[in-house]
Amino acid sequence: MKKREKLEIIRQHYPGALTTIDAVNRLIDFVEMELDLEPSQVMSADSICSDDVNSIQYPARAKEFLGPFKMGGLNGFPFTGLTGMGAFASHAPDDGAMFIYYGPHIGISSEGELGSILRHGHSARTGCCGAARAALGGLERDEVISGQLQELDYQMNTLEQILLRQKDRILGAPNRIYEATEVIYEAIDDRILELVKATKVRCRYVILMGAILINGDVELGSFSQPRRFCVMDVASGEMKDYLQNPNE
Repeated sequence: MKKREKLEIIRQHYPGALTTIDAVNRLIDFVEMELDLEPSQVMSADSICSDDVNSIQYPARAKEFLGPFKMGGLNGFPFTGLTGMGAFASHAPDDGAMFIYYGPHIGISSEGELGSILRHGHSARTGCCGAARAALGGLERDEVISGQLQELDYQMNTLEQILLRQKDRILGAPNRIYEATEVIYEAIDDRILELVKATKVRCRYVILMGAILINGDVELGSFSQPRRFCVMDVASGEMKDYLQNPNE
């Protein structure tokens, strides 16, 4: 399948999607040309789902950065919290930058179906993100109890609470797994911004890339739909937005 054909499938749902490889290439070009830094001066972190498919599809060129520091748990929520953000920030080179790629993931099959993919070695599709689908199922069955967070399944319960707060919006949406993923993205984005604001940073720049990470069937690969791309100049505190139309 050609790249053009793959993008046609993904862009039915995410019109601004790029292959993850192209997204990383553009990021490295930006770091070198706009910030005048080498990739080796950038400490990276990701707050993406711990699903193994994200490791399989991780672009090799991203390894030109330092790291990555792992911030995310189920469906990318930054469960390492303030302590994790503080540790990550302390690892960034003084004359460089810290870069965070974050967001939930969702599967898209070769037929354009949302919420499942064909994984390596499988003959049938499985859920992606499985945790988001399970949380959505609990919401649809009215099984999610407000405030219920159990130590044994804390991360899953947190996802359920995020969806519960937007129950009417999700259940009234044309595609519920798409909408649930958008809700989770917004919660992750809010938390990342909160953590950055509360963290002492010693490097020159903080680069934030928020996205919907899209996993395809084996032959499709992975894609990113940008939702945020901004850079904070640490010395001035100025945050510049480089993404004018995040949904295009």
